Amino acid sequence: MTERSTTLPDNLRADVQTLWDYHDMHHELRPTDVGIGLGSHDLGVATYTAQLYQQGYFPRIVFTGANAPTTVERFPRGEAVHYREHALELGVPDDAILVEPEARNTGDNITLSRQLLQARGIEVESVALISRPYQQRRAYATCKKLWPEVDVICASRPLPLDEYIESIGDVDRVINMLVGDTQRINVYAQRGFSIDQNVPTAVGQAYKRLVRAGFDRRLL
Repeated sequence: MTERSTTLPDNLRADVQTLWDYHDMHHELRPTDVGIGLGSHDLGVATYTAQLYQQGYFPRIVFTGANAPTTVERFPRGEAVHYREHALELGVPDDAILVEPEARNTGDNITLSRQLLQARGIEVESVALISRPYQQRRAYATCKKLWPEVDVICASRPLPLDEYIESIGDVDRVINMLVGDTQRINVYAQRGFSIDQNVPTAVGQAYKRLVRAGFDRRLL
């Protein structure tokens, strides 16, 4: 597999699809008090957050994220700052966007966004977490641990696996991120960062096969 290939090899497809399907929470979109766009290397998160705002799903956006090793080159001013700029380009009004520029992990995303909203006197009973597709389950589990009283739904660009890989431009990166997020479901629950989530046997087996195949760059 070339480093920047966008083609998912046939011998990996079933296992990658298994992890992809597992991390999708399959939540139905509904109106919420705020949409929180979780910073990452994927600018599509900002695109989809802007689309949902424009479709009336929430009246306010929080973009949250500083930088990680995987994003500092693409978003040198910070993930949330670049997300805001992209949303403005897409027509979202500036006064509808709050920026939380310090978060360095998903727990920070939730905690610091909540603190920002509280500091602005904004009452929140429901949130939509907009993330990369394979971050949905971890984001949900983290939010239920750190903000248990809020009604939370998860959303991502509704792209099939192959189209998502094409949009990122690197199948190796997507598989490594999927594998890493799968490991974090159990590890983060054990460390008290998130609530427990059931990991079906088929998901665990697919994860182990992909690790043995060399997709271990995002493992803890």
